[in-house]
Amino acid sequence: MRLLGKLWDGLVYLLLWAGGLTMLVPFFWMVATSLKAPGSVFDLPVELWPRELHLENYHRVLTAVPFGRWYLNSLIVALGLTFLNLTSGAMGGYAFARFRFRGQGALFLLFLATLMIPVHVLIIPLFILMRNLGWVDTYYALILPGLFDAFAIFLMRQHFLQLPRELEEAAIVDGATPWQIYWRVALPLAAPALATLGTFTFLAGWNSFLWPLIVTNSLEMRTLTVGLAVFQGQFSTEWTVLMAGLTLGTLPPILVFLLAQRYFIQGLTLGSLKG
Repeated sequence: MRLLGKLWDGLVYLLLWAGGLTMLVPFFWMVATSLKAPGSVFDLPVELWPRELHLENYHRVLTAVPFGRWYLNSLIVALGLTFLNLTSGAMGGYAFARFRFRGQGALFLLFLATLMIPVHVLIIPLFILMRNLGWVDTYYALILPGLFDAFAIFLMRQHFLQLPRELEEAAIVDGATPWQIYWRVALPLAAPALATLGTFTFLAGWNSFLWPLIVTNSLEMRTLTVGLAVFQGQFSTEWTVLMAGLTLGTLPPILVFLLAQRYFIQGLTLGSLKG
C-alpha cells in the first residue's frame, strides 16, 4: 500500500509539472517572438528561439509610443482599484460577518446576485453616468466604478467568519471600540484573505481592456492594454514589437504574485464554504 501511495504521489507531481510547463509555453513564445527580427515570426521551419537577439523591438516600443505614460496609467488604475476593493471589501465583509441588523440576509443575497449580472450589461449605463458627471477620459472613470465589488465583500466575509469570537470578546473586555476591534484585531488576522483579494483585483485592473477602451479617448489616458493595440492594424500587425510590449507588461503581475504568494494559497483555502 505504501508503495502504491508513493507511485500515486509521483504520478500526481508529474502531471502537475507537465501542466505547469504547458502553461509556461505561451510566455516562452511571447518572449522569443519579442526578440526575433521583424517579419520572421511566420518563417518556416519554426524557430523556437532566435539565433540573433533583436533588442531593437524593445527600443521601438519604448520610443514609438508614450509607453511610459501608458504603463503609469495602468499602475495607477490597478493600484487604485486594489486599494478601494481592499478597503470596501474588508469593511463590508466584516459588517456582514459580525454585525446583526434588519434585512442583513436579504442585502447579502442581493450583493451576491450582482455577481450573475454580465459586465457588458452595465457598460452603457456606466458610460452615460460617467459622461453626465464629466468624468470621461479621467482616472475617476477608470477607477471609481470598481469601488464596490460583491466578490470582495463575499471573500472577506467568509474569512472573518473563521476568526474566533473570543479574540473580539477579549478586546471588548479591555474596553476596545468596534472600530478598534476591526482595525487592531480582525484586520491584521485577515492578511491571507487581503493578499488573495489584492492579487485578484490588481490582475483584473491591470488586464482590463474593454472599459478603458470605451471610457478613454485621448492618447495620454490610455492604459497599456489599450495602447498596445496601435501595433495591431487592419492589414498587418507588428508582432515582434507588440510582444516586446506585452513582455514588459507582464512584469508587474508577476512581481505582485511573487510578493503575495506567501499568503495567496492560504487565503484561497481558508474555509471558503462556511456560510
